[in-house]
Amino acid sequence: MTIETEPAIVPSFDTEVGSGRKLAIICSKGNLDMAYPGLILANAALGEGVEVHLFFTFWGFDMINRKTMGDLKFTMLGNTATHMPQGLGGLPGMTAMATSRLKKSIADLDVPEVPEFLEQIVASGGHLWACRLSADMNHLTSEDLYEEVEGIISASDFIEKTEGAQLLFI
Repeated sequence: MTIETEPAIVPSFDTEVGSGRKLAIICSKGNLDMAYPGLILANAALGEGVEVHLFFTFWGFDMINRKTMGDLKFTMLGNTATHMPQGLGGLPGMTAMATSRLKKSIADLDVPEVPEFLEQIVASGGHLWACRLSADMNHLTSEDLYEEVEGIISASDFIEKTEGAQLLFI
């Protein structure tokens, strides 16, 4: 009896940076806990040589608004993942406490705060785009935004720029 075996699969580690892979991340939330997933995924993809485009829309605009980007908040209210009684989230001072605790946890892991993380992403070749509709709704211009945002573009423009990309909506 002959046993047939499949040839071994050997990974190729010679993949060139800029291998044609693209990742498009739509950042639609401006809470502190929702800012980090997109930033972490963008950073990881850039480390793998993937072309990365982040599109900030609706509340995600707070991540690139100069006035708000350094002061994002985290609230327990309505967030069952905090494993706390929901009634506590509405008490005065709870958002400040929850934000402080989350920022400390993030800092303890040496993860940069949002402005520094955006700077790191851009330095690694990532692209930041602002949503035209969100800018218009909030009466914001490019002068109001983080200086590394490449432009305020429409959703259609973003779709064109990221043709063929893997898409993540956060």
